[in-house]
Amino acid sequence: MTLRIEDYALIGNMHTAALVGIDGSIDWLCMPRFDSPACFAALIGTPDNGRWLIAPRGQQHQTRRRYRGDTLVLETEFRCAGGTVALIDFMPVAERIGKVDLVRVVEGRAGRVPMRTEVILRFDYGRIVPWVRRRRYGVRAIAGPDAVQLRSPIDLRGEEFRTVGEFEIAAGQSVSFVMTRYASHLGEPRGRDPAAMLRETEAWWRQWSSRCSISGPWRAAVLRSLITLKALTYSPTGAIVAAPTASLPEKIGGVRNWDYRYCWLRDATFTLYALLIAGYTEEAQAWRQWLLRAAAGQPQELQIMYGLAGERRLTEYEVPWLQGYAGSRPVRIGNAAHKQLQLDVYGEIMDALHVARRYGLRSDDDSWRMQRVLLDFLESVWHKPDEGIWEIRGKRRPFVHSRVMAWVAVDRAVKEIERAGAQGPLERWRALRARIHDDVCRHGFNSSRGAFVRYYGADTLDAALLLMPLVGFLPASDPRVVGTIEAIQRELMADGLVRRYLGHDGVDGLPPGEGAFLPCTFWLVDCLQALGRHQEAREIFSRLLELRNDVGLLSEEYDPALKRQLGNFPQAFSHIALINSAYNLSMVHGPARHRASSGEAPPA
Repeated sequence: MTLRIEDYALIGNMHTAALVGIDGSIDWLCMPRFDSPACFAALIGTPDNGRWLIAPRGQQHQTRRRYRGDTLVLETEFRCAGGTVALIDFMPVAERIGKVDLVRVVEGRAGRVPMRTEVILRFDYGRIVPWVRRRRYGVRAIAGPDAVQLRSPIDLRGEEFRTVGEFEIAAGQSVSFVMTRYASHLGEPRGRDPAAMLRETEAWWRQWSSRCSISGPWRAAVLRSLITLKALTYSPTGAIVAAPTASLPEKIGGVRNWDYRYCWLRDATFTLYALLIAGYTEEAQAWRQWLLRAAAGQPQELQIMYGLAGERRLTEYEVPWLQGYAGSRPVRIGNAAHKQLQLDVYGEIMDALHVARRYGLRSDDDSWRMQRVLLDFLESVWHKPDEGIWEIRGKRRPFVHSRVMAWVAVDRAVKEIERAGAQGPLERWRALRARIHDDVCRHGFNSSRGAFVRYYGADTLDAALLLMPLVGFLPASDPRVVGTIEAIQRELMADGLVRRYLGHDGVDGLPPGEGAFLPCTFWLVDCLQALGRHQEAREIFSRLLELRNDVGLLSEEYDPALKRQLGNFPQAFSHIALINSAYNLSMVHGPARHRASSGEAPPA
């Protein structure tokens, strides 16, 4: 049976991540990096392509789970007629490049419970079945460059290309399993004490969480989202992956299945706010440095996304031997959107670096030189059609949001000269800023609808327009903005949640059908809060919090009809938006007001 997306929980160690099912299965595990071909399980919910199950044997049971305090150590408790056992899953924080441990500890809590473990090892997205050989400590699997060591005191045997074992666990007893991935040409790694690794891992996460400076009614939700962001960080470079999964569908059985194991530039500014306001300056600095390294090069070669070390070649291909999650095909690896022209990322980079300076992060002359080059290029292309924030696969359009963010890029450059004394053609950029602003207001606003529209000449809406007041293009109280917000509420909302757009017009080049987009709904919360509609904003925010799964995680989208999460999971963008909305609701000068104050908007 295919588990729901929200039936999974996340564990990780800032090098890689795994998703643990509520049934005791691990159906997704990439090592040693998110974008590495050394992939145990191709897609969650497809056990024939790789799986590791530990669960009660032949007994009906009730399950509940939780993270141990403010950590990423997951505890799943199975209550059976004969007793109770707990399954503790975690990844020790990586200190060995190229070697990653996954630890599973079974603890007896009451009575005596028969247990079973089943391991299906597959490499290269389920295509390669490795050689599995017995060892004194357990088993070893090897295929090409990849090797896996599984240590356990349980007697393991092979059955139909699977490794299985049965055991009983009584109250007060514990049995540990340690899986280690390493390069096959190296010697086998030595075993480590699982109990010591558990103590060290819990202590590390508790210490990290103790740095959080946030208080207030939503502290628990914010901290869980911050922990999730930390888990999605690739510590060697500071990059934050959008999600640790690929091809989880935006519609069950549909074709909108994308690889999100990369780092998007458009998340930059919101990410900085999420980290800086919570007191995580080191992480924000590392993210900013990654951003500068990734964006270095010719301005026309700027990409919207990169690999976790800044890799640029993210070639997309399909893997037809995989059935996909719940039959959602094709399964795509890589992401062709990295070749698209998306003008909004220039504004995002300029805004992120502007915010970083305002918060006192270390800067250098190279940063400003790069920004000047980017702005010179943007000056020549801002008026061109692009693929836009939603990465359409149809014809390029003059998207309103793209031009708003081009304005943001110029506005932040002007502010750097006016406020920080940077060197640049101030009057020329002031004139360019005014020209872009006037162009958007003339051609992006549909007077018959009383709202800004998706692209010039359109009569359809786009939830990305909710960002207009949040980036300072126009005040939230501007009648044109109010009209846009209210139109989005009327036409793009379903079950209290916001869709990105209505896909029936064929603009995105794909069949229609997807869930409500959770970050857009958080943006609506921010807009309503800025308008002074505080109660309405809090009610929608509370609704969003209710959509989190039992351990506080969100995917990218939600299906109001099926009442289930959709898209890649957990989604960094959703958790970043949650953090910022909580700040906006609880702070006098939250991220939305702070970011908007960077711009100057003329009256209507």
